[in-house]
Amino acid sequence: KFFDVAKKEIIKKLKTFTSQSISNTLWVYATVEHASLELFDFAEKEIIKKLITFKAQEISDTLWAYATMRHASTKLFNFSAEEIIKKLKTFNSQDISNTMWALVVIDYNENMALSVLKHIVKRYHEVDKELFNDNALGQIY
Repeated sequence: KFFDVAKKEIIKKLKTFTSQSISNTLWVYATVEHASLELFDFAEKEIIKKLITFKAQEISDTLWAYATMRHASTKLFNFSAEEIIKKLKTFNSQDISNTMWALVVIDYNENMALSVLKHIVKRYHEVDKELFNDNALGQIY
């Protein structure tokens, strides 16, 4: 009941939320497995408007929340994939593994998911071989 009441207030004020507040809110709903199609549908519009302001962890956590709730949003994932590629240098191994997990779970567009993965592998080989420990590589696999 708490989450249903909170959802109504969140939707009223979501336009004023920062990217971190949006991400954290969706993460909480997903973590407690409280399905709220209305909240996730409404949040999608705000996320797309503000996606440029989202940091790596916020993108990762947001996509994780959508995937955890099995709430497919092709439009959100398309915009996010482009933003991930732009900001990839700011993603740590946890952000990357959560993001790739979300893309796979949501059965996201295979070509776009492979494009994101290609950029990740390129970063690993060319820039930061210390980025992935064995655990992070295992999560991505």
